Amino acid sequence: MKSPFRNRNRSALPSGERLYAIGDIHGRFDLFETLLGKIEADNADRGPADTTIILLGDLIDRGPESAAVVEHARSWSAGFAAMEVLLGNHEASLLAVLEGETRWLDSWLGYGGRETLASYGVPADMLDIAESAEIAHAVRSHIPESHAAWLKARPLSLRRGDYLFAHAGIRPGRDLDAQDAKDLLWIRSEFLDSEADHGAVIVHGHSIAPQPETRHNRIGIDTGAYFSDTLTALCLEGRERRFIQS
Repeated sequence: MKSPFRNRNRSALPSGERLYAIGDIHGRFDLFETLLGKIEADNADRGPADTTIILLGDLIDRGPESAAVVEHARSWSAGFAAMEVLLGNHEASLLAVLEGETRWLDSWLGYGGRETLASYGVPADMLDIAESAEIAHAVRSHIPESHAAWLKARPLSLRRGDYLFAHAGIRPGRDLDAQDAKDLLWIRSEFLDSEADHGAVIVHGHSIAPQPETRHNRIGIDTGAYFSDTLTALCLEGRERRFIQS
């Protein structure tokens, strides 16, 4: 449904641009498809613009269809909008395992990696009986190189007009051009609780809330799609903000 949340504000995009930022998908390909369809219809209703869809990371883990989400985003070719995809902490964890950092393996499996591996065809029973080295080998043998290379090339942030897009947020008090990768991927309370003017409104996912969170310095749009069945998109155009939900 379209959310009733809508307002105008001082922050803006350049004239002629329209952006749809989508929060954490976490393997819910069904919701991703539904929301993309709503975005396409909304975009058509609003007339011509230079339209971009930005995925805020965490495409994978927890939900059942991570492989399908990655493939759809990687091969996106719909003519009505370009698509930009940011790296999330869950993709960063997968990449760490692919690069041989097996110390990440148990924690990653525990917060959604099992579902991701199942979506790529790794037998579930293997994850219960195999040693870490065997599981790491299965990860490397089942994740297509095309997917791994694409994920590795994802940026950590994007700036558009008066907005900066990042998966988790930014370190308050640090220049936006000098942010640490760990903060962009993982930060929570120091960012969420900050009342500081960051020099841009930060659009982020990572931290779940029942509804989109709009503050003077940030907009959070992770509405826990993998368990809530609600995937949220923020539409920005000029000084307007609107929300569309699956």
